[in-house]
Amino acid sequence: QVQLVESGGGLVQARGSLRLSCAASGRTFSSYAMGWFRQAPGKEREFVAAFRWSGGSTYYADSVKGRFTISRDIAKNTVYLQMNSLKPEDTAVYYCAARPFVASINHDEYDIWGRGTQVTVSS
Repeated sequence: QVQLVESGGGLVQARGSLRLSCAASGRTFSSYAMGWFRQAPGKEREFVAAFRWSGGSTYYADSVKGRFTISRDIAKNTVYLQMNSLKPEDTAVYYCAARPFVASINHDEYDIWGRGTQVTVSS
């Protein structure tokens, strides 16, 4: 069974840092693209970051560029989202997602999703 499980969320003060993890299991993800998305209450799910598991270009939303970094540990089959200089507007449920081959900023192009992890940034 293909599964993505996020962890690492929590409550942090503004300007603090968190590292989210997405543990992937159930298949080989080497030919997949991985993405992080977030959804705040009452808002649409929005793109945060994405890249191909096999390497290459990474993509970031303008709102997180320079503050967030997506990476992976191949041996652990885990994708990370390092979040620095957090702001209250980063508060949301963060989701990990996967799709075959090509990274996309469109959430409806991803067909494998985790359940999400809550990130709350206090001012």
